[in-house]
Amino acid sequence: MTTSARLEDAGRSSSAASSATAVSPLEIRSGDARYRALADRFRPVFRRIAVDSLARERDELLAREQLGWLTDAGFARLRNPADRGGLGARLSDLFRLLAELAEVDVNLAHIWRNHYSFVEDRLHASEEVGDDGRSEIWLDRLGRGEIIGGGWSENGAHTQSTIETTIVPVEGGWRVNGVKFYATGSIYADWFTVLAVDPAGEKRVALVAAHQDGVSVNDDWDGFGQRLTGSGSVTYHDAFVEVADAIPYASRYDYQAQYYQSVLHSLLIGIGRAILRDGIDALRARRRSHDNGTTAEPTEDPQILEGVGRLAALLFAAEGAFDASLASVDAFLEHHDEPHRIASWLAVAEAQGVITDSVLEMATLVFDVLGASGTSRTILLDRHWRNARTLSSHNPRIYRHRLVGDLLVNGADPAGH
Repeated sequence: MTTSARLEDAGRSSSAASSATAVSPLEIRSGDARYRALADRFRPVFRRIAVDSLARERDELLAREQLGWLTDAGFARLRNPADRGGLGARLSDLFRLLAELAEVDVNLAHIWRNHYSFVEDRLHASEEVGDDGRSEIWLDRLGRGEIIGGGWSENGAHTQSTIETTIVPVEGGWRVNGVKFYATGSIYADWFTVLAVDPAGEKRVALVAAHQDGVSVNDDWDGFGQRLTGSGSVTYHDAFVEVADAIPYASRYDYQAQYYQSVLHSLLIGIGRAILRDGIDALRARRRSHDNGTTAEPTEDPQILEGVGRLAALLFAAEGAFDASLASVDAFLEHHDEPHRIASWLAVAEAQGVITDSVLEMATLVFDVLGASGTSRTILLDRHWRNARTLSSHNPRIYRHRLVGDLLVNGADPAGH
């Protein structure tokens, strides 16, 4: 059950004398009417996904069927323009929907990160003068539900500039060779976007079909969180790429930092909402108070209720930072000028500190509210800390704080970060 539905249920059951509200507090806070109309399309699917998400996390079961439900509902074509069979969603709409999906299954929400980054590439390229129509072909293909996985990082490479994966021209196309790690979405992918270097030393993004002899997907991600995201390694051995599908890296969209980090924020916001939901549910189920408690019923203990209030306040702070950053990103996409680019980067970078700190604190504080019973594997509350900690380890906040300070003090351009 989503936070919105839970709050509605709580409103109906909290007092016999009170009447239920038609709209929950979270729905009032979540975007505008345009977003809510879009979200109504997917919330029934999210509720279906939620039914056995805890069991999938515990038993490490892939959500292939659930992914099919999402693509059948049109989730893969959210950002496609209406004239390309899409829903014409704003980028902020995508981020908000990912947060709602992450609340019920954060692993399933994460696999869209590389997929929609490629969609942004194609939307950006289709606006450029001289586009050869390849972007429209790909938008149509992805709109039908084909999924893109990532192929960017290399285990052992010092930075993204030291790429060892190669792409060489052959008759009728290209061949890719190399090994990629942190290949999020790989288990579910039909295609991979692979960063490689051509013989001239130019970086290219190659579109590699996943189901060919030259591609080996390895489910070897050994992190303690995000276990079902397909974030292990993929090996490419003479993998074939069509001539037109080796795209110069320099042609990519110019708000990658804002996009990639905002997806992580969406996932963390979803985790924060799940922490509050699960904490309240577990508290209501408690039948025993602590000897040092102030009341016989845990749900009436003012110190425990204060803890729940702190959880809610931390989530409110995280969502406020999230909303402010999304507004800035939308403003940049509308104006697409230098001041809005810098402002959007700064807003997302500043939000990273607030969201990360808040959700990680929530993931610890919830155990103070519940005591030892909160550690039971039947409710698996530790999954929230594990997933949040793993997500927060991408693009470490210590570096982002430094870059913010350098921008504010020295006017350093954050491009590329």
